[in-house]
Amino acid sequence: MTQVRCLILACGNTLRGDDGVGPWLAQWAESRFQADDSVCVIARQQWTPELAQEVAQAESVLFIDCSVESAPGLIQLTPVAPAVAAQGLATHRVGAAELLALAGELFHSQPGSALQLTIGAGALSLSEEFSDVVTDALPRACQLLEATIRTFLLDPADKECAASIH
Repeated sequence: MTQVRCLILACGNTLRGDDGVGPWLAQWAESRFQADDSVCVIARQQWTPELAQEVAQAESVLFIDCSVESAPGLIQLTPVAPAVAAQGLATHRVGAAELLALAGELFHSQPGSALQLTIGAGALSLSEEFSDVVTDALPRACQLLEATIRTFLLDPADKECAASIH
């Protein structure tokens, strides 16, 4: 297995307004880091169990999605832990936590770091355009996305040094 330093997994439906923010940010990141082979970007309408192999092969993973639970336009970057399943994992609805768990269960490997970047959805109606509040949040989301990727790409010794400065 070839290990990717930073895997970006985005999901969302580009025909449902703000739900398409994940694929939009993934495309932005892919363009920004196109010369860096250690960054792999995958965008899908939804995450599926097959992506667990990609997750298992990555040093770090950044999941990107819109959030219907957050205030519209609110940007959040949160740690993701593997889901705990009593009797196997359900695969009808696969989220970030379920993909981490599947990576561990099926491939006996998980990334060292896993974060999820979300932007609160303002509108999910049929549209290829974002709501004003999500559009306004995009510059800050791009800054946070770039900073997170650059942190993931630091050598372990550099990460320790950066952490001690903050």
